[in-house]
Amino acid sequence: MKKISIYLAAALVVLSSFAVIDNWKVDKGHSRLGFSITHLGISDISGSFKKFDVTINSAKPDFSDAVLNVTADVTSINTEIEMRDKHLQGEDFFDAAKYPTLSFKSTGIKSVAKNKFKVTGNLTLHGVTKPVTLDLVHRGTTTNPMSKAVTNGFQVTGTIKRSDFGIGTNFPAPMLSDEVTLKADGEFIK
Repeated sequence: MKKISIYLAAALVVLSSFAVIDNWKVDKGHSRLGFSITHLGISDISGSFKKFDVTINSAKPDFSDAVLNVTADVTSINTEIEMRDKHLQGEDFFDAAKYPTLSFKSTGIKSVAKNKFKVTGNLTLHGVTKPVTLDLVHRGTTTNPMSKAVTNGFQVTGTIKRSDFGIGTNFPAPMLSDEVTLKADGEFIK
């Protein structure tokens, strides 16, 4: 009887160590994956990717163990000017025919304040993978009054250098800044 009790206790300890992981999927109708870059040193040009997918997996309700996966279709780039979009998709910049997808896969997350995190991960862009660190803010949890779905809001911001990924190498920094600002806002449901 004592052996059975020990085995049962051990089994309970093992089972309790398995956390339930919540899988959160992006609500694309209420989300945006965007960027901006400075042109001629005097104005910012903004754009976004219209086709993208993001998932967040977390076992903790405060998202302190979150794992993010982002993919975007480079051919869906949109700056509101079709000629510029085609140029960005071409060999001078993203070379979308050769590298049709960009991705970000997180490798770690660190809490820096309440609902604020530093997310590290690997960004793959233009066939190059580099580690990057981004700022993530959990903007809150609410119940959507229309769908009744529990919804979480997140914002991710950061800066990368296009030169690190070999993008637009024929366009010097006075014409286009090397730094590209990233900003993504999203609503997520289970």
